[in-house]
Amino acid sequence: MQRSSSILLRITIFIIGLFILGLCLFVLPEGWSDEEAYRPIIAGMYLAALPFFYGLYQALKILGYIDRNQAFSLLSILALKRIKYAAMAITALYAVGLPYFYVRAQHDDAPGLLAIAIIITLASATVALFATLLQKLLGQAVTMKAEQDLTV
Repeated sequence: MQRSSSILLRITIFIIGLFILGLCLFVLPEGWSDEEAYRPIIAGMYLAALPFFYGLYQALKILGYIDRNQAFSLLSILALKRIKYAAMAITALYAVGLPYFYVRAQHDDAPGLLAIAIIITLASATVALFATLLQKLLGQAVTMKAEQDLTV
C-alpha cells in the first residue's frame, strides 16, 4: 500500500512538473513576443519556475527516503528545509511583482491577472508554512527515535 501511494505521488509530481514546463515552453513565450509591457511579469514567472522545479525535486527525494525507510532522518529534514526555502523564494518573487501585476491589471482591465498573482503568492506561502511545520515535527520525531534507539 505504501509503495503504491509513493508511485501515485511521484506521478502527480511529474504531471505538475510537465504542466509547468509546458507553460514555460509554449505559453509564456507567446506573451513575451506579444507585448513588451508583460515582459517583466513573464521574466518573473520564468525566474519563479527555478525554485519551483527545485522544490519538486526535493519532494521526489523525500519520496525516495520514504521508500528506503529513511523518512525519519536528517536527510528528510534537510529536504523539507529546501522545499521551504524554494516556496519562500517563489512567495518573495511574486510579492515583489504584485505592484506590477496590479498596474498591468488596471491598465488592461484584467482583474484575473492580479487574482492569479495573489493566488500563487498565497499558495507558495502556505507551502512554505506547511513545510516549516513538517520540518519541526519531523525533527521532533527524529529526536524521539534517536532517544528510543539509545534506550533499547
